Amino acid sequence: MTPMTKSEIFARVRQILEESFQLDAAAIVPSAHLMNDLDLDSIDAIDLAVGLQTEVGLDVAEEELQAIRVVEDIVNLVYSKVGSPQ
Repeated sequence: MTPMTKSEIFARVRQILEESFQLDAAAIVPSAHLMNDLDLDSIDAIDLAVGLQTEVGLDVAEEELQAIRVVEDIVNLVYSKVGSPQ
């Protein structure tokens, strides 16, 4: 996997959220809470994890998935696995 910046990761996460869950791009900001702000549930979180695994080829452990609360958590998780210095 080619190293990615946090900006690149956020753009891709935003695209996945928009396409997979029909969300408004304007609502997908780093501080957006997945359940409270974006109305995603635990099944949606699993779908998101599968999408990330497919998209960037990374495995997301159950503990890592449980720690995700906001969009920025997703970005940081992906960055920790495939990131590059900005």
